Amino acid sequence: MAALSRMRKRDHGTIVNVGSALAYRAIPLQSAYCGAKFAVRGFTDAVRTELMHDGSAIRLVMVHLPAVNTPQFDWALNKLGMRPQPVPPIFQPEVPARAIVEAALNPDRREVWVGLPTVIAILANKLAPGIRDRYLARTGYSDQLTDEPVPADAPANLFKTADGDYAARGRFDSRARDVSYQAPASRHRTALTFGLLGLGCVGLTALLTRTRESGRDEIVAGSVVKNCTALAAEE
Repeated sequence: MAALSRMRKRDHGTIVNVGSALAYRAIPLQSAYCGAKFAVRGFTDAVRTELMHDGSAIRLVMVHLPAVNTPQFDWALNKLGMRPQPVPPIFQPEVPARAIVEAALNPDRREVWVGLPTVIAILANKLAPGIRDRYLARTGYSDQLTDEPVPADAPANLFKTADGDYAARGRFDSRARDVSYQAPASRHRTALTFGLLGLGCVGLTALLTRTRESGRDEIVAGSVVKNCTALAAEE
């Protein structure tokens, strides 16, 4: 709201709120986190419509992230006994960072979904939420917990800042992906759509041409057989 108050004076700017696939699909063990993400999505949608009502040129975009390799899985208060992990597949923080910058510079979409797992989670929940409930009840715990016990001196930042030299990345470098092919495809979706349509047209044209040529070959073959049959009858 502080940023919005400054932007209103010049009626210009873009606000990017960071969401998650969990802003659409809540999962076990993360009720507080999911509730917060749902709230941010609702808040963003409400403020966006208020700005549209006022005729404001300020844009609001929400970027929804996949599982990201950040230090939150080391400094968050943990009472489960085992060290947590993001639900695989995991992406390096640079992947959503690029998407956030792109959304800020080109705010032509109300939402950006980063990574194929995010797309699948959101769409699957829209299509079959009950099935997702049962699936997450079966896999949601094991997917988020490792076999490593929580260290006795593990930090917790619930009530105070956690001590330690933390950066953008967490401890999952060996498992994290440096790129999401869905993200650039989403950014260039118009060009990709026209490209696929072009390929489809080329393929359809080739198929029709081959069909016509095959039809002509069958006509010629039929004529040859007919002539040969006639000659055999004359003899």
